[in-house]
Amino acid sequence: MVESTGIEVIAVGAGFAGLTAAIECVRHGHKVTLLESFPDVKALGDIISFGANAGRIFKRWDGVEEKLDRICLNTKGINFKTYLGEDVYYQEWTPEETFGKPFNGHRGEIHEIVYEYAQKVGVNIILGHRVTDYFETETEAGVIANGQRFTADVVFAADGVRSKGRQIVLGYDDKPKSSGYAIFRTWFPSDKLANNPLTKFMCENGDNHCAWLGPDIHFIAATIKGGKDFSWVCTHKDEADIEESWQTPGKIEDALKVLEGWDPAVLEIVKATPPESLVDWKLVYRDPLPTWVSPKSRIALIGDAAHPFLPTSIQGASQAMEDGATLAVCLELAGKSDVALAILAYEKIRYQRVLMTQKTGESTREKWHKADFANLKEKPDTIKLQRGEWMLGHDAEKHAYEVYAETIASLDR
Repeated sequence: MVESTGIEVIAVGAGFAGLTAAIECVRHGHKVTLLESFPDVKALGDIISFGANAGRIFKRWDGVEEKLDRICLNTKGINFKTYLGEDVYYQEWTPEETFGKPFNGHRGEIHEIVYEYAQKVGVNIILGHRVTDYFETETEAGVIANGQRFTADVVFAADGVRSKGRQIVLGYDDKPKSSGYAIFRTWFPSDKLANNPLTKFMCENGDNHCAWLGPDIHFIAATIKGGKDFSWVCTHKDEADIEESWQTPGKIEDALKVLEGWDPAVLEIVKATPPESLVDWKLVYRDPLPTWVSPKSRIALIGDAAHPFLPTSIQGASQAMEDGATLAVCLELAGKSDVALAILAYEKIRYQRVLMTQKTGESTREKWHKADFANLKEKPDTIKLQRGEWMLGHDAEKHAYEVYAETIASLDR
């Protein structure tokens, strides 16, 4: 057993940010209560990707890696095509490309494994409690949920881009902006596609991963679980009003209209999609926040509440997990008497790394959407996923231990 630090933590939101922070805090000797607004946990969603930097965190959780291996994508690389269907380049996932082991699979199934592990290690999870307010003093922080007051030494706001925690950190309510893009996304059994001559190549010989690139659009598809399940996402221009709703049921006819003139295989994939499974997800953008920490340094924003990512970064969930691992170490090293110092150290350790990683979402999208499609075969390196060791080779826990002392020495307190 890890020796108790006596530090009490409240985490708000049972997504990957909140669950990782809770698990890591328990691992490092802190007591955690996690509040989630939903009354139960269901295996919903579609594909999600975790890089090797997140994989190092999963690997430290007893038995989790083995469970993930049974449900995650197992391919040797990704095949790039033009929007007309011409093969361009196969990017192989060599150790030099991945810097460790990634985990890509169904969001709900992976979440279920992580949620069960959090329960196993002793996180006190309270469902059906919606947080409506945050507060802090010099000595504690807390939330109001379902009219009840919860207090602890520190609060982690992991309740997404609409987090009420952002108001106490910023001093105002910042509004989401349209990124100018949206995503159609889905997950369904691949039976129809396996029997279609135009699409069966995606379902043969185990798992497959393929990306079609076109002007201002990219379409990525994958078969998982030995080719039995199918997922696709299509990123495209969209100026819809995100104030109304940022995620709505998608329409097959709308997706086909966006992809008009594309490779017939892509169109067949869309036509085979069960209409009830399609989601139209408006990509919400927020300007980088000046700080993730409340005025008295007792409340910390983590995950999407602090830094929403574009999907083309392929790092949103991984960076959320790094937040949790870093916070747990900072609290351990600071101790109960210096919780506020730990929160400031967390922000300084994470801030610039997150900004650098966020930028890759825009740069990858732009190089895919603005490529010289007529000459891609001669210049395949221009579309390769280029995510270096600085990103994927990172070990958040190890790094926090290494830099904590110099970080607190550099803080302007």
